[in-house]
Amino acid sequence: MRNYVLIHCLVLFLSCGEKQEKIFPTKIHLTESVYASVTVQPDSLYQAYAPVAGILDRNLLEEGDLVSQGTPIIQIVNSTPKLNAENARLALQLAQENYNGSSAVLGSLEDEIQSATLSFKNDSMNYLRQKRLWDQNIGSKVEYENRKLAYEISGNNLKQLKNKYVQTKNELSTQVQQALNNYNTSQLTTKDFTVSSKISGKLYALYKNPGEIVNTMEPLASVGSATDFIIELLIDEVDIVKLQVGQKALITLDAYGDEVFDAKVSKIYPKKDERSQTFKAEAIFINPPKALYPGLAGEGNIIISEKESVLTIPKEYLLEGNKVKTPDGLVDVIPGLQNLDRVEIINGINETTEILKPEE
Repeated sequence: MRNYVLIHCLVLFLSCGEKQEKIFPTKIHLTESVYASVTVQPDSLYQAYAPVAGILDRNLLEEGDLVSQGTPIIQIVNSTPKLNAENARLALQLAQENYNGSSAVLGSLEDEIQSATLSFKNDSMNYLRQKRLWDQNIGSKVEYENRKLAYEISGNNLKQLKNKYVQTKNELSTQVQQALNNYNTSQLTTKDFTVSSKISGKLYALYKNPGEIVNTMEPLASVGSATDFIIELLIDEVDIVKLQVGQKALITLDAYGDEVFDAKVSKIYPKKDERSQTFKAEAIFINPPKALYPGLAGEGNIIISEKESVLTIPKEYLLEGNKVKTPDGLVDVIPGLQNLDRVEIINGINETTEILKPEE
């Protein structure tokens, strides 16, 4: 009986001690932000590809080396463009010889024109002589017509040969120009055996080793700025509409622990990544860390809006999105800004209102 009384008193004591948690709204500086996952990358980062297929002869630089625009990075071996260049040179040489007349093409036509000119002059004199005789009723009509026909035929033949000469010369001139263009193109292709940097910066990666086969579809190297880095932000699609260029971002990187770096949104990409259901944005550091490397990961909070002296309560005290529990019952409120743990209350309660924590 005595034990029963003690247990009963203990239960009553504990029941009286259990009181529902309560708070009063407080005014604080409230910041609303959008969360983003962060990856740091060098500015102007690009991947270099081989312009021709072949075998990688040697890497001319090492990863981490600084480069200037035009600095050779990779040497490729490929005999096909060299053979093409030699064939183009021979074709150009042949076309120039044909055009300059050192071969039999134009020279033969010139000889034919010279012979046709002599024949035309001879037939012309014979025709004129026969015509004068015929005008004097001397000679036969058949002989006169034969002389006239020979004169006309030799004239047409000379005209055709001259036209053929002009046409052939034009064709040979065009062939020379085409051969010259092909030769110049083959020279450019030959120079493309070396992959050079398109920018001044740093060589961050080499993807192939000497002796490996390379093609035009696989990257050979990665080059980017040595000093300037950008912050790639992945934003959830429900938050992307809140972003604007120029907004402040607070960045934390796994490599730097809890240290916070200020940044500014510089670009927002309009296309959604269908695989991750996120949008991409970029930001630039205002106070960058001392050392940065490609691929550093972290988190970011992009500040959407800020208010001073805002009446707030913890988010777990808000019921149904617009109600709070008081000793007098539920009270409707108008929420405003919110961050991860607190929400602004625009209207419905004040600093003296006692708020009860909802029962779980």
